[in-house]
Amino acid sequence: MEVVIAPADELARLAADAVEGLLRADPETVLGLATGSSPLAVYDELARRHKDGLSFARARAFMLDEYVGLSADHPERYRNVIEKEIASRVDLAPGAVQGPDGLAEDLPAACAAYEQAIADAGGVDLQILGIGTDGHIAFNEPGSSLASRTRIKTLTKQTREDNARFFGGSVEQVPRHCLTQGLATIMSARHLVLLATGRAKAEAVHQLVEGPVSAMWPATIMQLHPHATVLVDDAAASRLQLGDYYRQTYADKPAWQGL
Repeated sequence: MEVVIAPADELARLAADAVEGLLRADPETVLGLATGSSPLAVYDELARRHKDGLSFARARAFMLDEYVGLSADHPERYRNVIEKEIASRVDLAPGAVQGPDGLAEDLPAACAAYEQAIADAGGVDLQILGIGTDGHIAFNEPGSSLASRTRIKTLTKQTREDNARFFGGSVEQVPRHCLTQGLATIMSARHLVLLATGRAKAEAVHQLVEGPVSAMWPATIMQLHPHATVLVDDAAASRLQLGDYYRQTYADKPAWQGL
Protein backbone atom coordinates (compact mmCIF):
# COMPACT_ATOMS: atom_id res chain seq x y z
CA MET A 1 0.00 0.00 0.00
CA GLU A 2 1.33 3.42 -0.97
CA VAL A 3 0.36 6.40 1.19
CA VAL A 4 0.71 9.89 -0.29
CA ILE A 5 0.25 12.92 1.97
CA ALA A 6 -0.22 16.14 0.03
CA PRO A 7 -2.57 19.13 -0.40
CA ALA A 8 -6.02 18.21 -1.69
CA ASP A 9 -5.52 19.75 -5.14
CA GLU A 10 -2.35 17.73 -5.66
CA LEU A 11 -4.14 14.55 -4.61
CA ALA A 12 -6.80 15.17 -7.25
CA ARG A 13 -4.12 15.68 -9.90
CA LEU A 14 -2.37 12.46 -8.93
CA ALA A 15 -5.59 10.44 -9.15
CA ALA A 16 -6.42 12.04 -12.49
CA ASP A 17 -2.89 11.26 -13.73
CA ALA A 18 -3.49 7.58 -12.97
CA VAL A 19 -6.80 7.60 -14.85
CA GLU A 20 -5.33 9.48 -17.80
CA GLY A 21 -2.37 7.11 -18.00
CA LEU A 22 -4.71 4.14 -18.30
CA LEU A 23 -6.93 5.79 -20.90
CA ARG A 24 -3.99 6.74 -23.08
CA ALA A 25 -2.53 3.23 -22.83
CA ASP A 26 -5.89 1.52 -23.39
CA PRO A 27 -8.88 3.62 -24.53
CA GLU A 28 -11.19 0.75 -23.49
CA THR A 29 -10.19 1.06 -19.83
CA VAL A 30 -12.83 0.08 -17.26
CA LEU A 31 -13.15 2.61 -14.44
CA GLY A 32 -14.80 2.30 -11.04
CA LEU A 33 -16.62 5.47 -9.98
CA ALA A 34 -17.44 6.54 -6.43
CA THR A 35 -19.85 9.17 -5.14
CA GLY A 36 -19.51 11.35 -2.04
CA SER A 37 -17.36 14.43 -1.58
CA SER A 38 -13.91 12.79 -1.83
CA PRO A 39 -13.82 12.17 -5.62
CA LEU A 40 -15.33 15.51 -6.70
CA ALA A 41 -12.01 17.28 -7.20
CA VAL A 42 -10.81 14.30 -9.26
CA TYR A 43 -13.87 14.55 -11.49
CA ASP A 44 -13.31 18.29 -11.90
CA GLU A 45 -9.72 17.59 -12.98
CA LEU A 46 -10.77 14.86 -15.41
CA ALA A 47 -13.43 17.14 -16.92
CA ARG A 48 -10.77 19.82 -17.42
CA ARG A 49 -8.46 17.32 -19.10
CA HIS A 50 -11.30 16.16 -21.34
CA LYS A 51 -11.63 19.74 -22.59
CA ASP A 52 -7.92 19.55 -23.37
CA GLY A 53 -8.40 16.41 -25.45
CA LEU A 54 -8.57 13.41 -23.10
CA SER A 55 -11.19 11.03 -24.47
CA PHE A 56 -13.43 8.63 -22.54
CA ALA A 57 -15.37 7.61 -25.65
CA ARG A 58 -14.35 3.94 -25.60
CA ALA A 59 -14.13 3.56 -21.81
CA ARG A 60 -16.67 1.91 -19.54
CA ALA A 61 -17.44 2.58 -15.90
CA PHE A 62 -19.12 0.85 -12.97
CA MET A 63 -20.57 2.54 -9.92
CA LEU A 64 -19.83 1.34 -6.41
CA ASP A 65 -23.31 1.49 -4.96
CA GLU A 66 -26.85 2.81 -5.14
CA TYR A 67 -29.62 3.68 -2.72
CA VAL A 68 -32.64 1.37 -2.68
CA GLY A 69 -35.98 2.93 -3.46
CA LEU A 70 -35.07 6.44 -4.60
CA SER A 71 -37.09 7.46 -7.65
CA ALA A 72 -35.37 7.47 -11.02
CA ASP A 73 -35.37 11.28 -11.11
CA HIS A 74 -34.26 11.85 -7.51
CA PRO A 75 -31.20 14.16 -7.50
CA GLU A 76 -29.43 12.03 -4.88
CA ARG A 77 -29.91 8.78 -6.74
CA TYR A 78 -26.29 7.84 -7.35
CA ARG A 79 -26.77 7.20 -11.05
CA ASN A 80 -27.92 10.83 -11.35
CA VAL A 81 -25.07 12.08 -9.16
CA ILE A 82 -22.49 10.32 -11.32
CA GLU A 83 -24.17 11.66 -14.45
CA LYS A 84 -23.97 15.20 -13.08
CA GLU A 85 -20.48 15.07 -11.59
CA ILE A 86 -18.55 13.24 -14.33
CA ALA A 87 -20.43 11.33 -17.06
CA SER A 88 -22.12 14.39 -18.61
CA ARG A 89 -18.87 16.37 -18.44
CA VAL A 90 -16.83 13.97 -20.56
CA ASP A 91 -17.53 11.91 -23.67
CA LEU A 92 -18.51 8.62 -22.07
CA ALA A 93 -20.86 6.87 -24.48
CA PRO A 94 -24.55 6.41 -23.63
CA GLY A 95 -24.89 3.30 -21.50
CA ALA A 96 -21.16 3.17 -20.73
CA VAL A 97 -21.80 3.77 -17.03
CA GLN A 98 -23.54 0.97 -15.17
CA GLY A 99 -24.75 0.78 -11.60
CA PRO A 100 -26.67 -1.61 -9.38
CA ASP A 101 -30.44 -1.26 -9.84
CA GLY A 102 -31.89 0.09 -6.62
CA LEU A 103 -35.39 0.02 -8.14
CA ALA A 104 -35.34 -3.64 -9.19
CA GLU A 105 -38.24 -5.83 -8.09
CA ASP A 106 -35.81 -8.68 -7.41
CA LEU A 107 -32.86 -7.08 -5.62
CA PRO A 108 -30.77 -10.26 -5.13
CA ALA A 109 -31.10 -11.02 -8.83
CA ALA A 110 -30.09 -7.44 -9.67
CA CYS A 111 -27.00 -7.81 -7.50
CA ALA A 112 -26.01 -11.06 -9.18
CA ALA A 113 -26.53 -9.48 -12.61
CA TYR A 114 -24.32 -6.57 -11.64
CA GLU A 115 -21.51 -8.86 -10.53
CA GLN A 116 -21.79 -10.66 -13.86
CA ALA A 117 -21.70 -7.39 -15.80
CA ILE A 118 -18.42 -6.40 -14.12
CA ALA A 119 -16.96 -9.83 -14.89
CA ASP A 120 -18.15 -9.68 -18.49
CA ALA A 121 -16.39 -6.32 -18.90
CA GLY A 122 -13.12 -7.92 -17.84
CA GLY A 123 -13.10 -6.38 -14.37
CA VAL A 124 -12.32 -2.87 -13.18
CA ASP A 125 -8.90 -1.47 -14.05
CA LEU A 126 -8.91 1.43 -11.57
CA GLN A 127 -11.39 1.88 -8.74
CA ILE A 128 -11.79 5.31 -7.16
CA LEU A 129 -12.77 5.12 -3.48
CA GLY A 130 -13.64 7.32 -0.55
CA ILE A 131 -13.86 6.25 3.08
CA GLY A 132 -16.52 6.82 5.72
CA THR A 133 -15.77 8.08 9.20
CA ASP A 134 -16.46 4.55 10.46
CA GLY A 135 -14.11 2.98 7.94
CA HIS A 136 -16.64 1.83 5.36
CA ILE A 137 -15.80 1.75 1.66
CA ALA A 138 -18.68 1.77 -0.78
CA PHE A 139 -21.53 0.91 1.61
CA ASN A 140 -19.72 -1.97 3.29
CA GLU A 141 -20.51 -0.99 6.86
CA PRO A 142 -18.55 -2.23 9.92
CA GLY A 143 -19.11 -5.95 10.31
CA SER A 144 -19.27 -6.59 6.57
CA SER A 145 -17.85 -9.87 5.36
CA LEU A 146 -14.38 -9.49 3.90
CA ALA A 147 -15.47 -11.99 1.22
CA SER A 148 -18.69 -10.14 0.34
CA ARG A 149 -19.99 -9.52 -3.15
CA THR A 150 -22.64 -7.11 -4.44
CA ARG A 151 -25.66 -7.27 -2.13
CA ILE A 152 -28.25 -5.29 -0.20
CA LYS A 153 -27.04 -3.62 2.99
CA THR A 154 -28.71 -1.73 5.84
CA LEU A 155 -27.04 1.62 6.44
CA THR A 156 -25.79 2.46 9.91
CA LYS A 157 -27.06 5.44 11.88
CA GLN A 158 -23.62 7.04 11.50
CA THR A 159 -23.65 6.74 7.71
CA ARG A 160 -27.17 8.12 7.45
CA GLU A 161 -26.21 11.06 9.66
CA ASP A 162 -23.08 11.68 7.58
CA ASN A 163 -25.14 11.63 4.36
CA ALA A 164 -28.00 13.79 5.67
CA ARG A 165 -26.21 16.87 4.30
CA PHE A 166 -27.11 15.66 0.81
CA PHE A 167 -30.80 15.42 1.81
CA GLY A 168 -31.32 18.90 3.19
CA GLY A 169 -29.94 17.90 6.58
CA SER A 170 -32.76 15.41 7.24
CA VAL A 171 -31.62 11.97 8.38
CA GLU A 172 -35.16 10.67 7.82
CA GLN A 173 -34.86 11.44 4.11
CA VAL A 174 -31.77 9.23 3.77
CA PRO A 175 -32.73 5.72 2.62
CA ARG A 176 -32.14 2.90 5.08
CA HIS A 177 -30.97 0.40 2.47
CA CYS A 178 -28.57 0.32 -0.45
CA LEU A 179 -27.04 -2.03 -2.99
CA THR A 180 -23.27 -2.07 -2.83
CA GLN A 181 -20.32 -3.80 -4.36
CA GLY A 182 -18.88 -6.13 -1.74
CA LEU A 183 -15.39 -5.98 -0.34
CA ALA A 184 -14.29 -8.93 -2.45
CA THR A 185 -15.77 -7.24 -5.53
CA ILE A 186 -13.79 -4.07 -4.82
CA MET A 187 -10.64 -6.09 -4.16
CA SER A 188 -10.94 -7.63 -7.62
CA ALA A 189 -10.13 -4.28 -9.25
CA ARG A 190 -6.56 -4.07 -10.50
CA HIS A 191 -5.75 -0.72 -8.85
CA LEU A 192 -7.50 0.88 -5.86
CA VAL A 193 -7.16 4.64 -5.39
CA LEU A 194 -8.67 5.96 -2.17
CA LEU A 195 -8.91 9.67 -1.37
CA ALA A 196 -9.62 11.20 2.05
CA THR A 197 -9.40 14.78 3.27
CA GLY A 198 -10.23 16.49 6.54
CA ARG A 199 -9.69 15.70 10.20
CA ALA A 200 -13.01 13.84 10.43
CA LYS A 201 -11.45 11.04 8.36
CA ALA A 202 -8.23 10.84 10.44
CA GLU A 203 -9.16 7.87 12.62
CA ALA A 204 -10.55 5.90 9.68
CA VAL A 205 -7.36 6.57 7.70
CA HIS A 206 -5.23 5.52 10.67
CA GLN A 207 -7.10 2.22 10.95
CA LEU A 208 -7.04 1.69 7.17
CA VAL A 209 -3.28 2.10 6.89
CA GLU A 210 -1.90 1.03 10.26
CA GLY A 211 -4.60 -0.97 12.03
CA PRO A 212 -5.25 -4.71 11.89
CA VAL A 213 -7.29 -6.11 9.02
CA SER A 214 -10.77 -6.37 10.50
CA ALA A 215 -14.41 -6.35 9.48
CA MET A 216 -14.87 -3.66 12.14
CA TRP A 217 -12.94 -1.29 9.84
CA PRO A 218 -13.87 -2.66 6.39
CA ALA A 219 -11.41 -0.50 4.45
CA THR A 220 -8.51 -2.31 6.15
CA ILE A 221 -8.92 -5.12 3.63
CA MET A 222 -7.05 -2.83 1.23
CA GLN A 223 -3.86 -3.77 3.07
CA LEU A 224 -4.11 -7.12 1.27
CA HIS A 225 -4.39 -5.61 -2.21
CA PRO A 226 -1.29 -5.80 -4.46
CA HIS A 227 -1.82 -2.27 -5.86
CA ALA A 228 -3.52 0.10 -3.44
CA THR A 229 -2.92 3.84 -3.23
CA VAL A 230 -4.13 6.04 -0.35
CA LEU A 231 -4.16 9.77 -1.08
CA VAL A 232 -4.69 11.97 2.01
CA ASP A 233 -4.17 15.56 3.07
CA ASP A 234 -2.41 16.61 6.27
CA ALA A 235 -5.62 16.68 8.30
CA ALA A 236 -6.71 13.19 7.27
CA ALA A 237 -3.15 11.96 7.92
CA SER A 238 -2.93 13.52 11.38
CA ARG A 239 -3.39 10.20 13.24
CA LEU A 240 -0.82 8.25 11.22
CA GLN A 241 2.06 7.07 13.38
CA LEU A 242 4.33 6.69 10.36
CA GLY A 243 3.30 9.93 8.67
CA ASP A 244 6.86 11.24 8.42
CA TYR A 245 7.98 7.98 6.81
CA TYR A 246 5.20 8.15 4.22
CA ARG A 247 6.22 11.71 3.36
CA GLN A 248 9.85 10.64 3.04
CA THR A 249 9.15 7.65 0.82
CA TYR A 250 6.98 9.73 -1.51
CA ALA A 251 9.59 12.51 -1.69
CA ASP A 252 12.27 9.93 -2.56
CA LYS A 253 10.16 8.03 -5.06
CA PRO A 254 11.71 7.45 -8.51
CA ALA A 255 10.26 9.94 -10.99
CA TRP A 256 9.32 7.19 -13.46
CA GLN A 257 7.32 5.11 -11.04
CA GLY A 258 3.90 6.82 -10.91
CA LEU A 259 1.20 5.67 -8.52
